[in-house]
Formats: sequence, C-alpha cells, structure tokens
Amino acid sequence: MDIRQMRYFVACVDAGSLSKAALALSISQPSLSQQIAEMESDLGVPLLMRSYSGVAPTEAGVTLYRHAQSIIKQIAQMRGDVKRGEHALSGQVAVGLPTSVASVLAVPLFERMRATYPGIQLQIFESMSGYLNELLANGRLDIAVLFRETETRGVSVIPLFNERLAVHGAAWVGNPRAKTVPLELLSGVPIVLPGKSHGLRLLVERAFDSAGLDLNVVADIDSLPTMLEIARRGEAATILSSYLGRDRAAKGQGTHKDLLTRFLVKPTLERSVALCRLNAVPQTAASRAVQDCMQQIVAELAPGIDATTNER
Repeated sequence: MDIRQMRYFVACVDAGSLSKAALALSISQPSLSQQIAEMESDLGVPLLMRSYSGVAPTEAGVTLYRHAQSIIKQIAQMRGDVKRGEHALSGQVAVGLPTSVASVLAVPLFERMRATYPGIQLQIFESMSGYLNELLANGRLDIAVLFRETETRGVSVIPLFNERLAVHGAAWVGNPRAKTVPLELLSGVPIVLPGKSHGLRLLVERAFDSAGLDLNVVADIDSLPTMLEIARRGEAATILSSYLGRDRAAKGQGTHKDLLTRFLVKPTLERSVALCRLNAVPQTAASRAVQDCMQQIVAELAPGIDATTNER
C-alpha cells in the first residue's frame, strides 16, 4: 500500500461514491476500483461496503480512514516544512469549535493568527460537540474544543475555562427581570434539548434527577439555531450556554436579540471547556502556535468570562 492508494481510499469515503471519487481524482472508475481491490487484498479485509446508493467504509475501513487521514496530513506538513524550512510557521491547521465557544473565540483567534502568523491558514469548523468529537477521532481536526474535564484514551485535554449554562425563553417562569432562575421552577416546563447521546443532555438530566424534578423534554433537537428560535417564540424553553443568548443580545445580532436568557441557580450548572488533540498525531509547529494563541486569548478574556460565569 502506498500514499497514492491511501488518498484514493480517503476520496472514496469522503465522496461516498466510486464514480464521484474517480471524477474528483481525474482517473477512471475501473482504475479506482482496481486500486481499492488491491488494498483489500493486501490487508486481507474488505474496506468498503458497496450498494446501489454508493459506498461506505467497513469497520476495518473506518480504522484505515482514520490512519490514512493522519498520514496524508503528516506528509503534506513534512513537504511544507522541507520547502519552507524546518521551523517555518505555515501550513493548514483545522480547529473545531462548539457554537457557544465560537461566539467568544472564533473571531479573536482569526484576527490574532492573521496578525501574528500570516503563513498559517486556519480552517475553523463550528458545530455541535458530538460531531466535532467524531471529526477529531477521524483525524479531520488538529485541535478541537470540547466539553471535557479529564483525559480520555488517546486524547490530550488542556482545560480552558468553565462555561455556565442558562435557560433561554420561558418568560412565564419566575421573574423575567431577574438574571437567574432556580432550577426547581423549571420542573415540568416544556423544554427542547439535544438528543440523549449529547453531553449537555446528560448533564441536564443528572441535575433534574438529583433535585427530584420533572424534566419535560418535548422534543430532541440537534440544532442550536432551531432550539434558540423555539425558545424565542415562547413555545418551549431550552438549556444551553449562557453565551448564546447574552452575546447575541449584547451585540444585537441574529434573530435572537429579543431572547430572554437567565442563569440557572440552585444548583448552578457548568461544564468544563478544554482544548483536545489526538496523542497519536505528532503536533506540528503551526498547530502548536494556534493552540498557544487560543490559550493566550482565553487568558486575556478571563475577566470577562469569569464575570459571566460567576454572575448571580
């Protein structure tokens, strides 16, 4: 197996179709199929499941895809380092940010990198943390900001700050002019949350269970804009990062500028925000520079973050 075959295989998985991958690679489909067949023969296992709708990786194919992504990225970085000099700070760095964190860090990170390291090209992916975790595991991200407290197998975790949760909407609950809402007042209130596999959902469920309260989830919605819009319309409340409502309202941005956002108290709900990267992938100088910039920005924003996090 060589690097060219790895590129072919990655293209097939990304495209989900041999014909689309062949078109993107500018080779014939029979030639591409032959290369995949040679890889399967070499490894002794099937790598792709073929159907009328296209192709999808087998379990062995998923493992190969993850390693191939890492190897391709390292070779590209090696070539760039050789051409520009071993210590040159240049190349692409893919960073994953949850939406709530992106509202605080994305623009400052872009501006800092452009001013300090113009040779580094940022790729910023903004999504829900579950999807970012998948991208990191598959080698699509160099750095991901995730909601984690401790290191897990194969992943380094560098704590950044604690993100406080708030209830968005539910103007009929408690005093709408107050900055806080006791959790007990949300017992039985219609709420929309991410699906059961989402870390935020598990955190909220544990909090309600511990307090002996009725968590009334009327819909599982894995879309932050949709949850915020439902809360804005008053059809149900949602529990998300306090930044999502307050940051938009302060700046007058988006359709959620009139969304009522109040911190949860008794108990206060928080989750740890951390920088994560794969241990198996050697960190490049460019990736390290991005990581350092992110930590510097958080340190500079710490008074504002703490003020939001500790507000009562």
